Amino acid sequence: MKKEDVKIGGTYKAKLNGKEAEVRIESFQVAGGWNATNLETNKAVRIKSAKSLLNAVRKKRGQAKVTTTGNMTVVENEPATVETFNNDSSKPKGVLKKPKKTREKDDSAEPIEKKLSCLNAAIKVLGESSEPMNTKELIEVMEAKGYWSSPGGKTPHATLYSAILRELAKGDESRFVKTERGRFTARG
Repeated sequence: MKKEDVKIGGTYKAKLNGKEAEVRIESFQVAGGWNATNLETNKAVRIKSAKSLLNAVRKKRGQAKVTTTGNMTVVENEPATVETFNNDSSKPKGVLKKPKKTREKDDSAEPIEKKLSCLNAAIKVLGESSEPMNTKELIEVMEAKGYWSSPGGKTPHATLYSAILRELAKGDESRFVKTERGRFTARG
């Protein structure tokens, strides 16, 4: 962590004597570092540098602080709900439950057609073609037929060329055959 990210009153994971522990930063120390409290042992510790703080600890979802005053119950964290039962003394007055997440299924949706990778689209184009092609021609045909489109790269032909060369290194398992300099066909 960086020194600027450390907040007084914040809870952090820290490395203390080779072990990880949760600490709460209490105050800044004039000589450098911070005074903190180890939350597991409730002992005061000194954090000398921000490097010994690993990351900030966040509250877990579904935990709520409940306060009851008279006949009023207050829940301070939202994801939890409080359910109150009748005055039967065998049941607790307030029970915390996580809200149920429901996912609606849309049966009317058609299955989404999986997009081809650049190499798979190149094999498909070469299989449909009777003559060898270079990577610029392959990219143009793949985009024209809608098999694959560049996600915005400046040189997709160079990326395809590099991928084809990596596959050619597999030898007989390669799906591509190099016919001449910069031109390829599909194997078989």
